[in-house]
Amino acid sequence: MPSCEDISQRIEAAIPGSRAEVEDYTGGGDHFRATVTAEAFAGRSRIEQHRLVYDVFGAEIGAAIHALSLKTVVPAQGAPQPQAAEQPSPTQ
Repeated sequence: MPSCEDISQRIEAAIPGSRAEVEDYTGGGDHFRATVTAEAFAGRSRIEQHRLVYDVFGAEIGAAIHALSLKTVVPAQGAPQPQAAEQPSPTQ
């Protein structure tokens, strides 16, 4: 059975620049939850993003990995800068 660390390492190796946080949410070693952050997800639909991850495991999904719940995230391209509130122009 794969461990959380195994799954995380495989995702990170297959999707360059990705970061994967994986947990075994039932404790049985076959139901996992993963949050994967990767630039490779930019411009892709949620379904395409999930396929990129599921393709890493192929036939293991539904077998050794009975369930893999995914959350995919595109890293922020820099935090938006807060805009200053507009001040009324002074009247003279």
